[in-house]
Amino acid sequence: MGYHRAGFDVVGVDIKPQPHYPFEFHQADALTYPLDGFDAIHASPPCQGYSTGTRSDEAKETPRLLRETRARLDATGLPYVIENVYGARSEMRATTDGYLILCGSMFGGDHARRHRLFETRPFMWQPHHPDCRGWNLRLAQRLGVDWRDVQAVGHGRGKRSKVWPRVLGIDWANDYGMSQAIPPAYTEWIGRQLLAVL
Repeated sequence: MGYHRAGFDVVGVDIKPQPHYPFEFHQADALTYPLDGFDAIHASPPCQGYSTGTRSDEAKETPRLLRETRARLDATGLPYVIENVYGARSEMRATTDGYLILCGSMFGGDHARRHRLFETRPFMWQPHHPDCRGWNLRLAQRLGVDWRDVQAVGHGRGKRSKVWPRVLGIDWANDYGMSQAIPPAYTEWIGRQLLAVL
């Protein structure tokens, strides 16, 4: 959604069906899907194998695909963005092209603290990152909810998910989708810089 708001025509590819996805969608393996005709590519390899918050056997068996994804995108010569969770930082490229960290605290308002890493080619700038310790607690107090209600992690249980659309800026996904999603404010920030490069 953030790329759409920045001005891109968005096409999604995932190996699993995405019934709530609001744009053109193709169910396919993203590592083999034809990339001809695209101006830029955003990839989000499965994060479960990198997540420090995931302990299930399924997560431990999830393939770590950052290197394969990067190799494929490097071969296209196109501008690209690779996104993943903070636990993947050892495999994200921290070079002069680097990676950036985006957090809801950078965008103010009612955005929940949710760190995501973005490796970009070419390098993009991130907004100022204020000290975000206690951000979700202060946000929850302002919204009059328990701090756990704004965490927006896991598979969603009970009333916790009721504020997720507001704190993530996502109103089209189910609870599981919101728990996995990138807030649109993040990709809009990147998308505007990417359009300037293109």
